[in-house]
Amino acid sequence: MTEAQPTLTSDTNAADAAHSRFVQRIRRRYADELALLPAGLPTRPVIEALVLELQARGRALPSALRVARHLVLERLAVLDIEQNAPMHDVTAAMTHLAEVTLCLALAAAREEQDAINGKPRDAAGQVIEFWVLGMGKLGARELNVSSDIDLIYVYEDDGQTDGPRPVSAHEYFAAICKKLTALIGDVTDDGQVFRVDLMLRPNGNSGPPAVSLGMLEEYFLVQGREWERFAWLKSRVIAPQESVSGERVLALKSLVTPFVYRKYLDYGVFEGLRQLHRKIRDEAQRRAAGRPERANDVKLSRGGIREIEFIVQLLQVVRGGQFPEIRTRSTVKALGRLAARGLMKPQTAAKLAEGYYFLRRVEHRIQFLDDQQTHCLPGGDEDLAWIARSLGMEACREDACELLDKLLEVRETVATEFDALLHDGRPPAAGSGNCKGCSGPSLPIDAEEFLEKLQPELATSVRRWAQQPRVQALREESRLRLAKLVGRAARAEHEGTCSLDAALRFVDWMEPLLRRESYLALLVERPAVQERLLRLLGLARWPMRYLMMHPGVIDELADERVLHERFDGAAFVKEMEERHAAWERSGQADEEALLDTLRRAHHAEVFRTLVRDVERAITVEQVADDLSALADAILQCAIRWSWQRLKQAHRPEPRFAVIAYGKLGGKELGYGGDLDVVFLFDDEHENAPEVYGAFVRKLITWLTIRTAAGELFDIDTALRPNGNSGLLVTSIESFENYQTGRGSNTAWTWEHQAITRARFCAGDAALGERFEAVRRQVLTAPRDPAALRGEVQAMREKVRAARPVKAGQFDLKHSPGGMMDAEFALQYLVLSQGGSHPELLDNAGVIALLQRAESSGMLPAGVGVAAADAYRELRRVQHRARLDEQPTAVDESQLTAQRDAVLALWHAVFP
Repeated sequence: MTEAQPTLTSDTNAADAAHSRFVQRIRRRYADELALLPAGLPTRPVIEALVLELQARGRALPSALRVARHLVLERLAVLDIEQNAPMHDVTAAMTHLAEVTLCLALAAAREEQDAINGKPRDAAGQVIEFWVLGMGKLGARELNVSSDIDLIYVYEDDGQTDGPRPVSAHEYFAAICKKLTALIGDVTDDGQVFRVDLMLRPNGNSGPPAVSLGMLEEYFLVQGREWERFAWLKSRVIAPQESVSGERVLALKSLVTPFVYRKYLDYGVFEGLRQLHRKIRDEAQRRAAGRPERANDVKLSRGGIREIEFIVQLLQVVRGGQFPEIRTRSTVKALGRLAARGLMKPQTAAKLAEGYYFLRRVEHRIQFLDDQQTHCLPGGDEDLAWIARSLGMEACREDACELLDKLLEVRETVATEFDALLHDGRPPAAGSGNCKGCSGPSLPIDAEEFLEKLQPELATSVRRWAQQPRVQALREESRLRLAKLVGRAARAEHEGTCSLDAALRFVDWMEPLLRRESYLALLVERPAVQERLLRLLGLARWPMRYLMMHPGVIDELADERVLHERFDGAAFVKEMEERHAAWERSGQADEEALLDTLRRAHHAEVFRTLVRDVERAITVEQVADDLSALADAILQCAIRWSWQRLKQAHRPEPRFAVIAYGKLGGKELGYGGDLDVVFLFDDEHENAPEVYGAFVRKLITWLTIRTAAGELFDIDTALRPNGNSGLLVTSIESFENYQTGRGSNTAWTWEHQAITRARFCAGDAALGERFEAVRRQVLTAPRDPAALRGEVQAMREKVRAARPVKAGQFDLKHSPGGMMDAEFALQYLVLSQGGSHPELLDNAGVIALLQRAESSGMLPAGVGVAAADAYRELRRVQHRARLDEQPTAVDESQLTAQRDAVLALWHAVFP
C-alpha cells in the first residue's frame, strides 16, 4: 500500500521549518556542524559517517551521538515541512538514527566493560551474545521524530566473564545495560540521543534490566500477558549489527514467534485488547480532564494513531498463527496484507492507511515545534496556523478550521472501524417475550435456574452435558460464555430467526468443543457468525458433522464474500505459494507446518463451498466443479512442496503427473470423496523409477496422514496398470504400452471404460499432454461392437450384483434406470464410436456427452437430452439426500420419469 500524498495549496511554501523553536536552537548552536551532513535524506551509512566525523573533530562519543541526532532532525524538519518528504522516508531515517547510535553505544559499552571484567562466556567457552531489541515504532521501522525508544535487553545464556575481575554473565550484562542506557538516554549539555523506555521488559520496572533466553522463555510460558503479545509483535534485534542476521539470534526468534502467534485462531485475545484499550483511553481522558488542550491527542484520543495500530495488531494476532503472510511489523504494510487476505475490506484498509499517514504527519509537525514527546495539538494560534500551512491547509479562522475538521473526520473514521471490531464482544441488549433465559450470561451453563428458562427441548439437550465433571471443571468465565451462546440460540429460536432443529444441532455441536475455548470465544466475539452458523445448521445435517470434524472453519462465516464468490484454483495456488514463502521467511517451513497449512486451507475452501451449496447459491454441478478444482489445486501444491523436501530430488521440478479417474476425473467430486488417481513420470535419470517411487510414497503420506489439523484425502490407486499388484508410479511409455495393448501385459475393457473419464489434474503440464494423447489413442482404437457390448453389460451386472437394492426401493445410483446405467451406456458409446465421432473424446461430463451423442445421431431424437436431464436431477436428489444424511434410495413410486428416461437410453444403446 503506497503513501497517499496530501494535496498542496499554493501557500504551502509559507510553512518554513524555521518556525520550529527546535530548528532555531539547532541552527544557532550547531551552525558550524550543519554542513557536515551531506545533502538529501540521511541514510544509515551517512549517519554513521557523521558520528565518526564529529568524533574526529574532538567530540567524545556521547557528545557526537547527540549532535548527530540534532543535525539529522534539523534536516528531516526541512525535508518534511518544506519539501513534503514522504512520511515513510522520515520514519526510516529516524529508525536508522536509532540503529546507528545504539550499535555504536553498545560497542563502546562492551569495550569498556570487557576491559574491567573480560568477555562473558558460557559453559562451552563461547562468548555469550547480547541483543538490544527494539519494540514499538522502532521495531516496526516507523519511529517518529521526537520519540522515545522502547528497548528490551536479552542475553543468550548464563556464564561468567574471563577477565581479571570475573563476574557472572548476569552482572556483566546488567552493567552493559546501565552504560548503554546512559550513553543514549542521559541528558548532557548536548541534550540526549533518545529517551529510553525499558517498561516493556519482563516484569516491567520490577524486573532485571537484562534477561537471559531461559528467563524469557519461562516468563512467556508462565507470566506473559495478552497485551505483551501485541508489544512483542513489533520486536526485532537492533544491535549489534552483526547479530541482526546471524544464526544464533534464531533461538530468540523461536521463543517470540509462538508467544505472539498461536497455532489456532486466537479470538480469546479480544478481551485482553479490550482491557488494554480501556485502560489507555481512561488514562487519556484523565490526563485531559481540566486541560482542554489535551483533547486533541492524535495518538491516544478516540480515533487516534493507537487505535489504528490496535486494529491491525488484533487481526494479526488472531490469525497470524495460521496465516504467516499477514505478519509484518509495519502498520501500513499490514493493512495491505489484511485486505489481500480478505480479513479487511480494501476500502477500509485504504481509509485507515490514509488516516494513519495524516495523523502521523500531524504528530511530526507537533513534535518538530519544540522537540517534545507530545501528541497534542498546540494551543497557540501561530503554531496551529503553521501546522495547517505545512499540511497544505488554510489557517484556522473564527468560522472555520480546515485542520480541525480534517482531524475530526479522520478520527471519526478510525473510531468507527475500531468500535466495529470490538463491538461484537459487548453484552447484547436484553431480550423480550417469553424466552426469559435467552438474554444474557448472568447465570452459568450448569445453573438449574438458567436451564429452567430455556425451551424444554433445549434444556434437555443442554442438561445432558452441563452437569458433567468436564463442564464443572471449567472456569466460571467459560461457563458463563457457554450460557451466552446457548442463550443466543434460544433467543434466535424464540424470535423465529432459526429453527428448533438448528438450535438443537448447535447444542450438539458445542458438546465436543467444551474445552476448546478458542472456537467458543470466536462465536462470543462474533454474534453475526453465530447467526449464520445457526442458519446453516438449520438447512441440513451434514454441515454439523463437517463442523464437528473441523470446527476452526466457522471463522469463514465471518467473511462476507463466502456466498458471493466461486472457488478460483489459480488464485488459491498463488495464495498458498505466498503462504509457503511466508513460512520460509519466518523460519517455520517445516513439514508439520506445511501439512497443516494444506489441511486448513482445504477444510476452509470445502466449507465455503458447503455454505454456498446449502444456501442454494450454486448448483450441484458447480459444487462438484469447485470441489474437483480444489483437489487439483491441493495436489499441485503438495507435489511442489513435497518434492522440495525429497532427499532424492535431482531436478528443481519433477517430471511427474497425477491422472484423475472416477469422480475426480469426471469433475463430479463430492464432500469427503476418495481420489482415484494414477501417477506417471517421464524422466531419463538413471534412477528415475526409484526416485519417483520414493516421491509417490512421500506424496501419498502428505495427502493421507492425519495431523493435528485433520485429514485431507483417502487415495485409491487401484486403477493403475496391473491394479494393486502393479507399481505405484509408472513411466508414460509403460503406461502407453499397457493401455494400447503392446506386449503381453495389456489393459482390460473395464480399464478402458475408466479412462473415458480420466484427465490430467496436477503436475507437469507437458506430461499431461502426453497422457491425453494416449487416452485419445485408446478411445479411438477399433473394437468389435458386439464383443464390447457384451463386456460392458457383464461388468454392469457384476457391479449391480454387488449392490443389491431392497424390494420396492429405487436406488438413485445402482437400480435399473439409475445413474450408473447412464454412465455405462455413455462409456460404451465413447469406446465404440470415439474413432468416428471425436466430439465424444473430450472429458466433458456425462450430461454434455449425452447431449452430444444425440446431436450426432448416435441416439434417437430426445433420448440423449432426456437422459441427460434425468441424470442431472438424480444427481441433485442424491446430493441433497447426502447433505441431510438421508438414504439415497427412495420409494420406487418416486422419480419414475427420470428412471424411465435412463432406461430408454439403456435400451437404445443395448437393444
